[in-house]
Amino acid sequence: MTVSVLVTGGAGYIGSHACKALHRAGLRPIVYDDLSRGHAEAVKWGAFERGDVMDRTRLKEVMLQYRPAAVLHFAGLAYVGESIVAPSSYYSANALGTLTLLEAMRESGVDTLVFSSTCAVYGRPDRLPLREDHPANPINPYGVSKLMAERMIEDCARAYGFKVTVLRYFNAAGADPQAETGEAHEPETHLIPLVLETAAGRRPNLVIYGHDYDTRDGTCVRDFVHVSDLAEAHVLALKRLLQGGDSDTFNLGNGKGYSVREVIDMAEHVTDRVVPVVVAPRRSGDPAVLIADAARAMRELDWRPERSSLALQIADAWRWHCKQAALAGVAPALRPSFSELPKIYSEVGG
Repeated sequence: MTVSVLVTGGAGYIGSHACKALHRAGLRPIVYDDLSRGHAEAVKWGAFERGDVMDRTRLKEVMLQYRPAAVLHFAGLAYVGESIVAPSSYYSANALGTLTLLEAMRESGVDTLVFSSTCAVYGRPDRLPLREDHPANPINPYGVSKLMAERMIEDCARAYGFKVTVLRYFNAAGADPQAETGEAHEPETHLIPLVLETAAGRRPNLVIYGHDYDTRDGTCVRDFVHVSDLAEAHVLALKRLLQGGDSDTFNLGNGKGYSVREVIDMAEHVTDRVVPVVVAPRRSGDPAVLIADAARAMRELDWRPERSSLALQIADAWRWHCKQAALAGVAPALRPSFSELPKIYSEVGG
């Protein structure tokens, strides 16, 4: 009998990749998404049930229908800048949404959860690389809302006997290597897709927010982790819980940081195109450097990032953008060329 897994936010960027990983592992994903930010066309692996994570009645209805063995919880909001100007939306979606899910799980008899969290819970690091025991002191409402969700999950796990894994990932990047799903946000705020849209001519320039940080070239440094590697970590965490493993929290990252300018330089190399840039003031809530220590995940989950190369991450994302541009019938002058990809992949080892 195939094990079902409810995936909230399964029509989104990371959620859709997780559904593919679940399917490949012989599990049955049940996508639960309201499509406010997800995409119906990203639901390719398993059933789809439309619903809001704030709707406890609908959540219970779906859980009782499919009787999932566990929940992977991706549903929520994830833009730092947006959280600063609209904090109430983040507390509602990320904190209250998680609480609603926990209540629905308890009332439906589902006791296993893998939670999509973030390195934003740490805030400005006291030491690098960041380990799971680093103090949690978020500096923006997004990080605060995710930390609130973590605390509620921990309390419910103790009170109700839930088995829980919290995965704090750093900067998700790339796209499915087969280009079956990828990153498509509206509005787009993540660095690599913005760089690639600029390289493709769909944006006039890329805005760099701050060039006077205490880093090697003055721009922020981030740890980029391939979305397919993140998806695989969710499957490993789920299997560990289902096999009787203890609840725990794990960082997911590659342990290496790249600056904004290094990402731009690599994208120019991969795409063989120029990325015009404009420098703007720093954004509130952006730490200078965030780099993960993911040793615990590698040790306890036996997780091994297979696509840790920045060049490979950008090449995978570029391939996805090429495919979407072709499907959308973008004018040839603006459309990235598929003919460039074989050379790119041979250079980066894809």
